[in-house]
Amino acid sequence: MKKFLTSTLAAGVLALLSNQAVAACGSMTMADMNWPSATLMANVDKIILEEGYGCEIELVTGATTATFASMNEKGQPDVAPELWINAVREPLFAAMDEGRLHSAKDMPIGGLGEGWWIPKYTIEKNPELKTVLDILERPDLFPSKEDPSKGEFVGCPAGWGCQLSNINLFRAFEMEKKGWVLVDPGSQAGLDASMEKAVSRGENWFGYYWSPTIPVARLGMEMMDFGVPFAGAENWDGCIAKAEQDCADPKPSAWTQSEVHTVVTTNFKEKAGPAMEYFSKRVYPGDVMGAMLVYMDSNQAQGIDAAIEFLEKHEDVWTSWVTPEVASKVKSSL
Repeated sequence: MKKFLTSTLAAGVLALLSNQAVAACGSMTMADMNWPSATLMANVDKIILEEGYGCEIELVTGATTATFASMNEKGQPDVAPELWINAVREPLFAAMDEGRLHSAKDMPIGGLGEGWWIPKYTIEKNPELKTVLDILERPDLFPSKEDPSKGEFVGCPAGWGCQLSNINLFRAFEMEKKGWVLVDPGSQAGLDASMEKAVSRGENWFGYYWSPTIPVARLGMEMMDFGVPFAGAENWDGCIAKAEQDCADPKPSAWTQSEVHTVVTTNFKEKAGPAMEYFSKRVYPGDVMGAMLVYMDSNQAQGIDAAIEFLEKHEDVWTSWVTPEVASKVKSSL
């Protein structure tokens, strides 16, 4: 009887502690951003946090600058799973220094970033193309539609911030002298179509893009090393990223590093407990995220459907982010 009472009491204490942990997590809000990888991550987080940690998560529509402003000024939403910080770097770091916001994880996706891309089959056929510098010596491999005697580099659509960076890097690498023309695709649809058309025909393509994205994953694109180091923030922020008339002497440079963070409020950090450790381990391998984006595109899958697909098909990935107990609870919920 003594042993029974002791074990019963111990079980009761454990249950009480478990209930307290659940209660401590409470209700939270999470940004469901308006691009595929972010909505996938938000829905995966929601399932794992609710089923594994006892949180109650409400997804709210989000976008980079609007979500950051709301988190910074109002403390809502509590979590931004995939926040690209280049556009909000200074105020975000100020908010972190002042203790309002916190980075739960930097670079939660492998292989992400912006830069200059070519198809993988182009590299296989031309193994001497190891860097952008190598490509710039071979405009003949990427003939312009308008003037085949010149190489074609496809930049960013007018009005995008990256348009300025591509224009100034085109100047910095003296690409015009080397026989290149810079093409404005007109829109994201035009940029995507340019890449899609070239790959469907087995033609070479050279231009700007970013990852993780559906076209990069589906078309088998490779981001190229520039062959030169990043030339410093003063060159990039003070020249490359500015309008051409404000960038008199751009220096050749690798693309500035794209930083992505999972950002949380103090409210979440204080209440979430073990869930913060989950975020610290949560990294999507680049090839897995690419495969998920292709799945979402091919099946017109929404975030919740993609999340279930990911949890069922990539158990080896996400179970490494959580304890066996949490993993068991999540698997039982699917």
